[in-house]
Amino acid sequence: MRTDAQDELPEATPPELVGKIVISVDAMGGDHGPAAVVAGCAMSAKKNPEIGFILHGNREILEPLVTKRHLKNCCVIRDAPDVVTMETKPSVVMRRGQGTSMWSAIDSVRHHEATVAVSCGNTGALMALSMVRLRKLPGVNRPAIACLWPSRSDSGYAVMLDVGADIRADESDLLQYALMGSSYARNGLKIARPRVGLLNVGTEEHKGRPELKAAHSLIANAAPDSKFEFIGFVEGGDIPRGQADVIVTDGFTGNVALKTAEGTASLIREFLGEAFRHTILSRIAALLALTSLRRLAKRTDPRRVNGGVFLGLNGTVVKSHGSADATGVSAAIKLAFQLAQAGFSDRLAARVASTSAPRQDMS
Repeated sequence: MRTDAQDELPEATPPELVGKIVISVDAMGGDHGPAAVVAGCAMSAKKNPEIGFILHGNREILEPLVTKRHLKNCCVIRDAPDVVTMETKPSVVMRRGQGTSMWSAIDSVRHHEATVAVSCGNTGALMALSMVRLRKLPGVNRPAIACLWPSRSDSGYAVMLDVGADIRADESDLLQYALMGSSYARNGLKIARPRVGLLNVGTEEHKGRPELKAAHSLIANAAPDSKFEFIGFVEGGDIPRGQADVIVTDGFTGNVALKTAEGTASLIREFLGEAFRHTILSRIAALLALTSLRRLAKRTDPRRVNGGVFLGLNGTVVKSHGSADATGVSAAIKLAFQLAQAGFSDRLAARVASTSAPRQDMS
C-alpha cells in the first residue's frame, strides 16, 4: 500500500502510451466480465488509433484477452487482483478497496497517467471512490451524473443531470447542475449556446417545490454571463422533443425518468418485433422495410448512448451500464475519448470556479 507521501506523487504516462489519449479502464466491473470490456476496448481502438488504454484487473485473466484482441501496442495492464462487486457496499470499498481494479482505475486519473476513467462497476462505490480519490471541484456541493438522452434537437441528444448521484438537490445544487450541464453540452455536443430547462410538473412559474422556484430565479440570473439560454420550466414530455439541450433535475427524479425511458424503448422494440412477425404479410413488410428498421433499432439502442459522466470532480469519470456488452463499453470509451480530446475536465473546473464570475470554457 502507498504511504501518504507516495500517494500524492504523479506518475509518468507509460512509455507505450506516449502520444496517445489515455483512457483508464476498470476491466473487472460489469455483468459480462473482462471479456466484454476488452472486446469494447478493441472496437474503440480499431476505430481510433489515437486511443491508449490502461486496463486494471487480474493480470492472469487480462493478458490472454489483450493478446487475443491484438491490443498490446496500445494497452498497458495494471495488476489489481480484487474486484468491487455489485453487492459491495461503498463503505466497505472505502475501507478495504485499495487492491481493487476500480480503485486502481481512478488512481490513474488522480496521478495524471490517464485523462478519463471508465467503469461498468457498482455506481455507489464508483461515486464514493471518485469523490474521495479525485475530490470535488472548489464550490461544488454535490457532484452529478449526466447522461445523453436521444431527442429531436439538432445534435440528436440532450444532456440530463442529475440521474442518480444524489437523490437530493437544493436551489444552489440545481444552479451548479445548469452550469456543469451547459459546459458538457458545449464540449460533448459542440453546442455554442445550450438551451437549459429545469424539469418540473408544469411550465408555469408558480408550479413546483420551493427549491425549484428558487432555482428558476438563480439559473435565469446566471444565464446571460454563463453563455447559455434558460428556457424556464420543462415537463417530462419536452425531454425527447428537443425543447432543451440541457435538462436539470435532482438525482431521484432523473434516475426514475432514465430507467422509465430505457424500459419504454425496450418495450417498443419488443412490440415492433411481435407486430412484424404476426402474419406472412407483416413479415414481408418487415423485409421491405429492413433498412429503415435497422436504422430505427440503432437510433433507439441504449447501448449506443451508454455512459453517464460524473461532473463536479477533479477529473472525469464515465460510468457505463453494468449490463453493457462490447458495443456498450465501446460507446462509453468513445464518450470518454471525446471529452478527453476537448480538455473537458479543465474547462468544467473553470466553469464552476465561480457562479458569480463564470469563465469561458470553450476556445
